Amino acid sequence: MDHLLFGFSLTFVTAMIVVVGDYAIKLAADGNQPMWSWPVILGVVLYGTSALFWFYAMQHVTLAQAGVAYSMLTLIALAIIGAVYFGETLHAREYAGLGCALLSMILMSRLA
Repeated sequence: MDHLLFGFSLTFVTAMIVVVGDYAIKLAADGNQPMWSWPVILGVVLYGTSALFWFYAMQHVTLAQAGVAYSMLTLIALAIIGAVYFGETLHAREYAGLGCALLSMILMSRLA
């Protein structure tokens, strides 16, 4: 159980690093900044850093478990950031998708 929890914790850290990188790149894209601006470079560095955490996460959980957890966490975090910081509107379809993401995480988590 501790092994699984540690793997999911590493997956969570990976997802949060990528979310911060996505946020930085979205700021650059919305601000019409060039490809070599500091937010884009920060995003790229964070993506690279997340790969290290991803490697260690996969040593503790299956690829399917890590993939579903990562996808669910990034989906939810990016939807919230899009709505809160960028004024993007969430409709019933998006809420249903977020619910399906949570359900998939529950279904893919093997506790034994």
